[in-house]
Amino acid sequence: MTVSTSRRGFLKGAAATGAVLLVGVTPKGALAAGDSAMLNPFVKIGADGSVTAIVKHFEKGQGPATGLSTLIAEEIGLRMDQIGYEFAPSNPEVYNNLLFGPFQGTGGSTAMANSFMQYRQAGAAAREMLLQAAAESWGADAGTLTLEDGVISGSGNSAPLGDFVAAASELTPPAEPRLKDPSEFRLIGNPDVRRLDSKIKTDGTANFAMDVYLPNQMIAMIKRPEQRGALATGFDDSEAKTVKGFIRAAVLPNQAGVVAYAENTWAAMQARDFLIVDWDTSAAEARSSDEIEAEIRAALDAEPTYNVNKTDMAATQAAIDSADKMVEQTFYFPLLAHAPMEPLNCTIEPLADGGIILHDGAQMPTGPHMALSQILDLPMEKIQVNTMLAGGSFGRRATPDADYQVEAGLAFAMTDRTRPVKLVWSREDDLRSGYYRPAFGHKVRVGLSADGDIVGWEHRIAGQSIMKGTAFESFAVKDGVDHSSVEGAADTPYQIPGAHFGLTDAEKATSTLWWRAVGHTHTAYVMEVMMDMAASAAGIDPVDFRLKYLAGDGSDQTRMAGVLKLAAEKAGWGNAPTGRSQGIAVHKSFGSFVAEVVEVSGNPEEGIRIENVTCAVDCGIAVNPDIIAAQMEGGIGYGIGHTMRDRITLTNGAVDQFNFPDYEPLRIGDIANIDVHIVPSAEAPTGVGEPGTPPSAPALANAIAALSDMRVSTLPMNENGVAWA
Repeated sequence: MTVSTSRRGFLKGAAATGAVLLVGVTPKGALAAGDSAMLNPFVKIGADGSVTAIVKHFEKGQGPATGLSTLIAEEIGLRMDQIGYEFAPSNPEVYNNLLFGPFQGTGGSTAMANSFMQYRQAGAAAREMLLQAAAESWGADAGTLTLEDGVISGSGNSAPLGDFVAAASELTPPAEPRLKDPSEFRLIGNPDVRRLDSKIKTDGTANFAMDVYLPNQMIAMIKRPEQRGALATGFDDSEAKTVKGFIRAAVLPNQAGVVAYAENTWAAMQARDFLIVDWDTSAAEARSSDEIEAEIRAALDAEPTYNVNKTDMAATQAAIDSADKMVEQTFYFPLLAHAPMEPLNCTIEPLADGGIILHDGAQMPTGPHMALSQILDLPMEKIQVNTMLAGGSFGRRATPDADYQVEAGLAFAMTDRTRPVKLVWSREDDLRSGYYRPAFGHKVRVGLSADGDIVGWEHRIAGQSIMKGTAFESFAVKDGVDHSSVEGAADTPYQIPGAHFGLTDAEKATSTLWWRAVGHTHTAYVMEVMMDMAASAAGIDPVDFRLKYLAGDGSDQTRMAGVLKLAAEKAGWGNAPTGRSQGIAVHKSFGSFVAEVVEVSGNPEEGIRIENVTCAVDCGIAVNPDIIAAQMEGGIGYGIGHTMRDRITLTNGAVDQFNFPDYEPLRIGDIANIDVHIVPSAEAPTGVGEPGTPPSAPALANAIAALSDMRVSTLPMNENGVAWA
């Protein structure tokens, strides 16, 4: 899901954060927290001076725990070793995502975009309260005092900030504290700042949701249908009863599967696999991948259902038909799984007062919080969400229907509710019964003048909508168009004359879901491969050709051209060593601009080797350059890895793949080197978790085309003529 923020909107949001800081704060200004004081909902300071950032965005590897802590540490005046973090409780009135509305959640690469000013305000407010408390204690003017490295100094005095926590907690937080000028920054933008969670994740002390083990807990595993839409009508558990540790089995109330309860994970897995389930498949998906692909390709040949950009399709077609040159290509993108390293899981713990705690890598806690309230007939205040670290997500932990948390709730509801219930998915469960990046097709015709100028661009898209039929439809679908189906194409920064974009929805074969970079994962590929094909037909260098359509002083065009030039310069564009070729792609997604040059060697028949990827990114103010570089590297690897050899296929509605042997993740040797270059910027921060992914695949495709004249238009590449060295 793309969430765009204009500069005007960013400033309006920043102005509103003064009020946000006061939500939930007592009249005297502080929330009691045991021996600590909450100077505002985002800053907790202990009597010993320990500072904790309350992080409202969960950590699945993308870095918000460090990023948001950096903002608070910067404004208060701390070193990074003087601040810790904990995840916020589920409370959308206080910890809502400012770009999602009254909803607490992480996604759309919005963590820094929506929280930059909010967390700086929180840190600045805490600093001013501490300085004021010190000033009153010392009989000094607060304006003469400073707070650096956790120590307040001035007026001939010096003391650690912990000495003034109690007094500061009696003050009312300032609505508009002074924010530090960028010239004062010591942490924001500092490339030497490292992640706060690196140590615990490398020494094994980090607690992920999968690590939860509660006394007397039961493990629940579910046997799900192979075909989407099938319903369980009964089961035979006679063989499951032979498994030591098996407790019982039951059909879920929604008939979506049969749950096996056991004393441990291995017993639950064995018992679940031994269940013989009767399935009603009358309404189940029965198509195979070939049929689905044929339907999508047929939709591309028919007139689109929706005129996305409200232009004259006939005029575009006429311009192309009368052009001096025409390039045309049809593309197909298969279903893809998210395949995070930590499979899905969560635990429901009953409390003595009748309430529960959900222990979960909760990407969007508001959804499961509300769902569990309904399933268990509990008021919202009787439900706590303990957000934990997650071993990846790529969108999978943020389903609109809170799928796995609902399963856990149903499984818990069918017990006597005295024992904790831990729901565990296996890797096979998620690959065969999960949610998928939908299948999409594109058909593009581009007309060129004798001088190589674009005179018309007809672009048809057909695929399975993510948003329609979900709670997000009301704001994500306009005039019938699911924006996530066309983002990155219909709203491209390229100034393309005579462009027409049409969309046709295809019937969903599986449960569809956003996947790292959502619609940009296929639209960027098509846009950038077609720009390369048009440049080749025009006889113009691919970089120069793109720059023609990024002319002018518009912000999008200027910034996109900037990363394009920087990536080309750093990669030595046009000067690849003998035996190598280069491909380039540039794209805007989630407010950020990323250009990538992929350099390859070899040949498609005997094997392509990816020698180097050069990336340039403009994501506004670079809060944590080290994290930004890591996210670009991860996004590039994720995009290229799936492009190389991954797809989900169906046979009579059932998923064929089962685990990493036939859905292979990127290997460390697949890409020899990645170089990331960050554009200095004073613009508002934008996303970095996803924007590295979209340009990676088309840059690779363009490099292969430059090496061999092969244009790969159907993915994955290994199934369509490309071998890997």
